[in-house]
Amino acid sequence: MKSACSSLTLAAMTGLAAPALAEAPNLRTPPPVIFLAENLDEKDQLGWCIDTLGRGFASDLQVHSCKPQGGDVQFSFEPETGFIRSVAFPDYCASLRTTGEPTDFALVTCDEAASEQRFDYDPESGAIHPKDRPEHCLSAGQASRSAGPFMSRVLELTDCETTEPALRHWIVRN
Repeated sequence: MKSACSSLTLAAMTGLAAPALAEAPNLRTPPPVIFLAENLDEKDQLGWCIDTLGRGFASDLQVHSCKPQGGDVQFSFEPETGFIRSVAFPDYCASLRTTGEPTDFALVTCDEAASEQRFDYDPESGAIHPKDRPEHCLSAGQASRSAGPFMSRVLELTDCETTEPALRHWIVRN
C-alpha cells in the first residue's frame, strides 16, 4: 500500500486525486442509493453516486456528486435479479456495454434475459461486478471534473485486483 506522501506526490505530479487520503462522505441522498464508501475529492463532502450523464434521463452512466435531493443519482440493487435499477426511471437498469461506446455502462430498459444487466454485490469488499465477470468491478475513474455545482467521474469496468479500493468500494442502501 502506498504511503500518504507517495500518494500526495503522485497526485501532485499527475493532477489526479489521492484516493488513499479520503474520508467517508456526508451522504444526504435519500435511499435507495449506491455510493462510494470514501468521499475522495468531492469538494462538498457529498460523496459519489452512480448517476445518469447530464440532467434527467440519459443512456450513459457516470459517477457524480451525490445530490441531497436524490433524483437521477438514486439507484437500487436487486439481489434476486442482479439489477441495478434507476429510481427516477424505474423501467431502466444499468447495463454493461459490449461495444466501444464512450462509457462502459448504459441505462437501458430492464431485461431479465440480458446477462449484461446482471450484477453481484459483495457488501464486505464493496465490490459490484458483472455476474459473468467476477474479476472486474464497477469503479470510479481516477480523475474528477467539474459538473456545474457538482463534480463527476467516469464509471468504468476495471480489474478488481489492480484498482485502488477507494475507487471500487460501494455501499448499497436500499
